Amino acid sequence: MDRKIEKKSWNSKRIMTITGVSAIILLVAGSIYFTSGKSKLNVDVERITISEIKKGPFQEFIPVNGVVMPRTTIYLDAVEGGRVEKRFVEDGANMKAGEPILKLSNTDLELSLANEETSVFNVLTQMQISRDNAQQNTITKLNQMAEVESALREAERVYKLNKHLYEQKAIGSQEFKKSENEYQYAIARKKLTTKIMSQDTTSTKAQLTQMQESYDHMKSTLALMRKKVGDLIVRAPVDGQLTSLDAEIGQNKTKGQRLGQIDVLSGYKVRVDIDEHYISRVYNGLMAEYNVDNKIYRLKIKKVFTQVTNGRFQVDMEFMGEMPKSLRRGQTLQIRLALSDETQAILVPKGGFYQQTGGNWIFKLNDDGSVAYKVDVQLGRQNPDYYEVLSGLQPGDKVVTSSYDTYGDMQELVLKGEKAEN
Repeated sequence: MDRKIEKKSWNSKRIMTITGVSAIILLVAGSIYFTSGKSKLNVDVERITISEIKKGPFQEFIPVNGVVMPRTTIYLDAVEGGRVEKRFVEDGANMKAGEPILKLSNTDLELSLANEETSVFNVLTQMQISRDNAQQNTITKLNQMAEVESALREAERVYKLNKHLYEQKAIGSQEFKKSENEYQYAIARKKLTTKIMSQDTTSTKAQLTQMQESYDHMKSTLALMRKKVGDLIVRAPVDGQLTSLDAEIGQNKTKGQRLGQIDVLSGYKVRVDIDEHYISRVYNGLMAEYNVDNKIYRLKIKKVFTQVTNGRFQVDMEFMGEMPKSLRRGQTLQIRLALSDETQAILVPKGGFYQQTGGNWIFKLNDDGSVAYKVDVQLGRQNPDYYEVLSGLQPGDKVVTSSYDTYGDMQELVLKGEKAEN
């Protein structure tokens, strides 16, 4: 009798086929999952810096170094050249205005002074002689005028007498005409003498005036020459401290050569070097701060030197109000120069992240702080401590601000260990 054989639906071959296909599907799915997901990197929080985004006062400033200098410096140059004959004081001495510093000798200049004095004396002598001659000439002319006036009066008297006698027919016309001619001659002579005397007076006065002007000019020249010789003794122009004195006994100094300087000790200024990158943003009136012994001193830019040397330019600052008592000439100060007014802003602390991101993105922590993921940000102004956040972050957010050198193209950081916040 035949027996019916039942067909098995799950034989070993079928099971193996299904198992193989399932393994392939799982492998492909796993491959797709792991290749399409975000790249992650485990990071020890002890090796990174986590900072919190805050909102607070922000001011754009740059740190600069300045050198303390006297507010006023007067340079000592050789007004006249010569050999250093004597030094009255040493470098660093406190001077009063007019006190001698050193003496130069210049034989040619001193000889010129002697010649000029002789010339002035000669002109003065000649002028005195001319004045005496003029006075003598005037006396002579006055005597002549007196004689002419006397002769005129006598001729007038005779003429008038003879005219009366002639009218009375007591004398002849010949005698009358003679007295009339003598009277007319006396009148003409007086007019001529008066004119000559007037011209002589004018000429004498012009001559004396010219000689006086010449004498005054020579006296001015002599005074200038004496001053030039006097300038061979170099004196302090103002009260102050003598610095940078460069003059040794026997040394020759040419006219205009720098001998030293006088520092007026009534106050100080600070000469500051600034990178040329900021030259368009620096101007007179900008404020700065100097912090010493937990006290802040304020300074203001008084002068900007626009000449750029080796990529830097200089400004002069002066203290506003009180100055530090410990301030000394030549001292270097670390100053914060403000480039903007203080405003409220969202702030992220500075860190090494900026070198890799350029301020375009940052790793931001999730709520429980277990993962940090990339977010796009926009940063604005900066100072040595903070960047200004324009978009992408809010106060309270936590971000990784340390260097991203070893993260490559990772999209997420899986944080391991205890949180380290800055």
